[in-house]
Amino acid sequence: RPQGDLLTDPHSYHLVGISFFILGLGTLLPWNFFITAIPYFQGRLAETNHTTGTLGTNHTGPPDTFNFNNWVTLLSQLPLLLFTLLNSFLYQCIPEMVRILGSLLVILLLFALTAALVKVDMSPGPFFSITMASVWFINSFCAVLQGSLFGQLGTMPSTYSTLFLSGQGLAGIFAALAMLMSMASGVDAQTSALGYFITPCVGIFMSIVCYLSLSHLEFARYYLVKKPLQAQGQELETKAELLQSDEKNSIPNSPQKVALTLDLDAEKEPELEPEEIQKPGKPSVFIVFQKIWLTALCLVLVFTVTLSVFPAITAMVTSSTSPGKWSQFFNPICCFLLFNIMDWVGRSLTSYFLWPDEDSRLLPLLVCLRVLFVPLFMLCHVPERSRLPILFPQDAYFITFMLLFAVSNGYLMSLTMCLAPRQVLPHEREVAGTLMTFFLALGLSCGAALSFLFKALL
Repeated sequence: RPQGDLLTDPHSYHLVGISFFILGLGTLLPWNFFITAIPYFQGRLAETNHTTGTLGTNHTGPPDTFNFNNWVTLLSQLPLLLFTLLNSFLYQCIPEMVRILGSLLVILLLFALTAALVKVDMSPGPFFSITMASVWFINSFCAVLQGSLFGQLGTMPSTYSTLFLSGQGLAGIFAALAMLMSMASGVDAQTSALGYFITPCVGIFMSIVCYLSLSHLEFARYYLVKKPLQAQGQELETKAELLQSDEKNSIPNSPQKVALTLDLDAEKEPELEPEEIQKPGKPSVFIVFQKIWLTALCLVLVFTVTLSVFPAITAMVTSSTSPGKWSQFFNPICCFLLFNIMDWVGRSLTSYFLWPDEDSRLLPLLVCLRVLFVPLFMLCHVPERSRLPILFPQDAYFITFMLLFAVSNGYLMSLTMCLAPRQVLPHEREVAGTLMTFFLALGLSCGAALSFLFKALL
C-alpha cells in the first residue's frame, strides 16, 4: 500500500501516535515514582514498624541514616551511564522485540514487588537492600527500553519522536499528582502507599499493550516491520529532526533521559542519504567532539547541578509553618509537582526561541550561574542539619528558588540539545546526538555522586 494512502488513514496514524506517547510516559514513570515517594521510604527506614511510613509527611524525626534519597538518585543514574556505553553492543546481540518487551515485563514485575512490600513487615536494613536492588534493575531495564525505542523512532516520521518525548515529559507531573491523590484520599497510610505504587504498574501494563498493538497497525508496520527503502531513506532526516524535536515540548521531564540513543545496526544504515556521496566515511567521533565540546560541557554542568540537590537536598526541605495540612502537602507540591511543571515549561520555551545561540559565550555563563542554587537550597528550611545555618526559613524562598531552578534546568538542557546538531555537518548529527546522550548521562551520574558530599555538609 503506498505511503500516501497510509498517511491519509487517520485511524492507524493517530493510534500509533497515542501508543508512542504512552510508551514515552511508561519509560520514565519508574524514576519519577521512586523519587516522589522519598518520604514514604524514609519513614519506613526510620521506624521498626512500617505502618508509620506514611506517604506524604516529611520525616523530621531520626536522621536519614541510610542516605536513601542520595542512593536512589545514584543507583538510578549509573545504569543509564553504563547502558549508554554498552548500547551499540547490546543492540546488535539482542533482538529489538526481546529488548523492549522483556524490559517492560521485568519493570512491571519489580514494581509489583515494590507494591507488595508495602504490606510486608520488614526491618529497615533488608528493606533498604531490596529497594536499592529494585531501583538498580528497574533503571537498567529502563535504559535498555529507552535506547531501543529511540532506535525504532529513528525509522518513523519525526512527529512520533515529539509525541514520545512529550509523554516522557509528563511522567513527573503524573507521579506528583498520583502522590497528591493518594495522600488526599483519606485512607490509612498503608493503603495510600499501596494505591500509589499500583498506579505505575497500570502505566507499564498499558505500555506493554501499546507496544504489542503496534505490530497490528498498518501505519506502524510500514515503518517498523517492512522497513522499505522509503523508510530507510527517510531515516537520516528523522534522526536529525529527533535532535531538534526538543523545539516542540520535547525533551522529557526527568533527568533520566536517553535522548537519541540511536541504533547503528547495519540493516538500518540509510542507503539513500544525500550526503553519502560527499562524505569519505563514517564521521569521526573526535572531530564531532571538537565542534560540540563546549555545548556538551554545558549539558554536563546543567545536570550535575540539578542532580546534586534534587531530590537529595530539596526533598529534605520542610514547611516552616506549624504542623497541619499545608506542611503535609508542602513537599509533594512545592518540590516535585512544581519542579516537574516548571521544568516542562522551560523545555517548551525552546519551541519559541533559541537564546543564546551556539556562538554566544553567554550560554556557559548562564549554566555556571546555576551553581548558586546549591548553597541556596542548602540554606533553606532543612531541620536535619548540624553545620550550616538556616538563612531562608520561609516557604516563599524555597518556592521562588524552585521555580527558577526548574525553568532554567528545562530550558538550558533543551537548548544545549538543540544547539549541538547545529554545530556539525548534517551527516555528523547522529554522532553528535549519541555523544550528547553520553554527556547527559555523565552529568546525571556526577550530580548523583556529588549529592552525598552536599548532604554531608548540611
